[in-house]
Amino acid sequence: MIEVRPVQSKADLNSFIMLPFRLYKDDPNWVPPLISEQKKFFDPKHNGYYDHSEVILFLACEGNKVIGRISAQTNTQHNIEHKDKVGFFGFFECEDNQEAADKLFAKALEWNKSKGMDTLRGPMNFSVNEECGLLVDGFDTPPYIMMTHHLPYYEKLLTKAGFYKAKDLYAFYHKVTSLPEKIEKAAKYVMKRNSFTVRTLSRNKKQQKADILTIFDIYRKAWQYNWGAVPLTEGELNHLVKTLLPIIEPDLVLIAEVNGVPAGFSLSMMNYNEVLKVMKGRVNPVTMIKAYFKSKHITTARTITMGVIKEYQNRGIDLVFHYYSFKSGIPMGIKEGEISWVLEDNVMMIREAEMFDARIYKTYRIYDKAIV
Repeated sequence: MIEVRPVQSKADLNSFIMLPFRLYKDDPNWVPPLISEQKKFFDPKHNGYYDHSEVILFLACEGNKVIGRISAQTNTQHNIEHKDKVGFFGFFECEDNQEAADKLFAKALEWNKSKGMDTLRGPMNFSVNEECGLLVDGFDTPPYIMMTHHLPYYEKLLTKAGFYKAKDLYAFYHKVTSLPEKIEKAAKYVMKRNSFTVRTLSRNKKQQKADILTIFDIYRKAWQYNWGAVPLTEGELNHLVKTLLPIIEPDLVLIAEVNGVPAGFSLSMMNYNEVLKVMKGRVNPVTMIKAYFKSKHITTARTITMGVIKEYQNRGIDLVFHYYSFKSGIPMGIKEGEISWVLEDNVMMIREAEMFDARIYKTYRIYDKAIV
C-alpha cells in the first residue's frame, strides 16, 4: 500500500533529499546537488522564499521504502503580480509508479486547494527564479547550472495524472570556438548607431553591491511583462547573491547604460555543474580537491538571464550582450554554451540565438491542472 505523508523530521527531510541519488544512480547525465546546500534550501532560516509563502514537502512510501516526493507551495508574489490564484508544486521525483505519482499530485492539489488556489502549476523549485520546468526532450546530455534533469517517464506520469502543457521553455546549445564575423559586424554597427555603453560587473566590493542592486532593479522592470515572471523579494535576492556571487565571473555579467541610465543587463555563468558532477553531492577533503582542479578547467557556460527595460528595447542592446559574452568567454577557455531558458513564444530571443548558430537541444515544460 502506498502512503503519502508530510515531511516532519530531519530524518524525513534526509529521505526527501536523498531519493534522487537512488533514482538517478544509473543515469550518467544527472548532476547531484550538494546535500548540505539542499538542507539549507529547505530551511526557512536560509531561504527568503519562506518569508512570503508557505511550503510543505511530501513523501510517498511503500512500506518503509520512499518511492516518491513532491513539494507544494503557495507563491504570494506570483498571485499579487498576475492577479490570479495559482498554487505550485516542485521537486517532483518518483519511481515509475502511476499510483504513487497520482497520490503525490493529489496531495499537492488538495493542499493548494485548502489555500484558496484554483490552479496547480509546476514543476517549480520553488519559483521561476529558481530551477523550473520538466525536461521532456534532450535527455542525452547533462544539465547546465540551475537547470533541471529528469527521467523520461516523468512526462507520462504527469499527463496521465491530468496535467496539461502551460508553457514550453527552450534551451539553446552553441559552440564557442570563435566569434561569428556577422555578429561582430552587427554589434559594432549597433553600438555606433545607438547611444549606449556596456560595462562589466565591478570587481570593487562596494561598487559591486551597487551593481547587483542595479541589475535586480533592471530585472524587475524588464521582466514584469513576461509570462509567469515574479519579482524577487529582498530575502530571496540576498539568498541568491550569497549562493551565486562566489562563483560569478564579473566579465560575464554585463550592464548597459543609455546616457548613464541603467537600461539592461545580461548574466552568464561558468557551468559549475561540471564541478558538482565530480563532488557527487558531498563536501569532504577528497571532493574539495577534485572540485578545485575541475573549477580550473570548466569549458562550458550558460547565459542565464537577460533583460532590457521596455523603453530601451529594439536598440540592439541584447545583441551586443551576446557579442560581449562570446568575446569574454573565449579567452576563459569556454568551448560550448547554453542560452536558457527561453519562452517558446519569445520570438526575438529565439531569432538572436539562431544568429549565433545556436539550436534548440532541450525542451522543458511547465504544466497546469485545474483545481476543482
